Amino acid sequence: MFKHRLNTVFTLTLKLIEMKNLIILTLIAFWGLNAGLAQKTWNADGSHSNINFTVTHMVISEVDGSFKDFTASAVTKGEGFENAEISFSAKVASVNTDNTQRDQHLQSADFFDAANYPEISFKSKSFTSDGNGKYKLTGDLTMHGVTKEVVLDVVNKGTVKDPWGNERSGFKLSGAVNRFDYGLKWNMALEAGGLVVGEEVQINCNIELVAAK
Repeated sequence: MFKHRLNTVFTLTLKLIEMKNLIILTLIAFWGLNAGLAQKTWNADGSHSNINFTVTHMVISEVDGSFKDFTASAVTKGEGFENAEISFSAKVASVNTDNTQRDQHLQSADFFDAANYPEISFKSKSFTSDGNGKYKLTGDLTMHGVTKEVVLDVVNKGTVKDPWGNERSGFKLSGAVNRFDYGLKWNMALEAGGLVVGEEVQINCNIELVAAK
């Protein structure tokens, strides 16, 4: 009986040691995995980036515009940009269509209402790659006090080291949103049919990110 109990105690001790070793190995593997997925922050170089949009005018032509005051950043884990956390914001008062009167109208309550909604912002939900430098960027776009999910097509133009040792990566983003979804509904009807300003707004952006040191 004593020998049986001794064997039982010995067996339990071995199992406890094995469990302890397994826990230690698991923690080591976890720490090693996290070490391999070092977090990196990238910020947009404003002088080499742009936030552009295009909207139809009187059915027959298009007007281009941009936001001059904006910030954009991405947080990556590990190599590449898969599943990066991406955020963006632009000052509505910086809208520029090369026409002062039109810009003031866009900032008014008829459109963006800059006095009450001074910023447009975006926060990603997912950033998935097809493996060939192309991505789908899904996230929440907030404009005029309304938040809607949008999906943008993204192309990674590559990553390089500049002459000063900075790591840079370029992206081209494109997509479309319906301004009516965000309450920007001002318009006038044309005698021949159609509207002065189109509902759909095309988004085209070029973003050059620089890795923070």
